[in-house]
Amino acid sequence: MGRYLGPKVKLSRRVGVPIADIPKHTAKELELPGMHGYRGRRQTEFGVRLNEKQKLRYHYSVQEKQFRRYMDMAKKSKGNTANSMMQLLEQRLDNVLRRLGVGRTIWATRQIVSHGHVSVNGRKTDIASFQVKPGDQITFKEKVHKVLRDNMEQNAGHNVPGWLEWNPAQLTAKVNAAPTPEDVPFEVNMNLIIEFYR
Repeated sequence: MGRYLGPKVKLSRRVGVPIADIPKHTAKELELPGMHGYRGRRQTEFGVRLNEKQKLRYHYSVQEKQFRRYMDMAKKSKGNTANSMMQLLEQRLDNVLRRLGVGRTIWATRQIVSHGHVSVNGRKTDIASFQVKPGDQITFKEKVHKVLRDNMEQNAGHNVPGWLEWNPAQLTAKVNAAPTPEDVPFEVNMNLIIEFYR
């Protein structure tokens, strides 16, 4: 499966919003790509919807095929499609670790997961897209504790959302509930994304 390995700030500039909460992405005003940030034409309706979809994809670092699969699952689920889609993305294991503050970016937390440092309910889980459920317990291997504590120091002031219970002393976490749209820490217009896939 292909992954984007190029410069990450370029993605932030492309969609016009920071996709990671680190100074490189948030420090200065994001300029449009290209010399002088010039964009000659007004965006079409398709372009507006595409940009909104790419913003969400880049934030969770999900490939197009996987994103489309999440959209199909959200459409089939009971209830609001937009809320179901956000729940699926928020409950990914790599994103849960980012919300806990043990990694500064989605790429850092994905590496922690893929290297086999995370256990869910006592079982080693090295799949970044693993869906956590309310009641799940998350623990970390002893040898990665120092790295996690260093990351937490760099992330000082990070707020853990209410749907997660975090014990920084023991480095254990519990999923208390499913996330709600209010728990998503950035602005996204899900209606435009749903319209894009019609």
